[in-house]
Amino acid sequence: MGEAFESLRRGMTEAVQHARGQKAGVKVYRPAAVNVAEVRQRLGLTQVQFATRFGFSVATLRHWERGDRQPQGASLVLLNLISRDPDGVMAALS
Repeated sequence: MGEAFESLRRGMTEAVQHARGQKAGVKVYRPAAVNVAEVRQRLGLTQVQFATRFGFSVATLRHWERGDRQPQGASLVLLNLISRDPDGVMAALS
């Protein structure tokens, strides 16, 4: 096979290893699940206020709270930060 194929094969192998947390020297961070409704209620915010304050769409927030969808990726990381330090997140966003 050609050089391009070999490059693609290496890249795919590395991607699979990374996704499984098997890549040597790479720590895969898996953020904890967040009960979005509980976090929002603890902060005393309406859905509209929470979504506006932290940059989510209200529709997405509603899906999370109903359990239709689960936050993933950067949204889940942000929700973990909001859960732990909402004032710090607000300071960083201002």
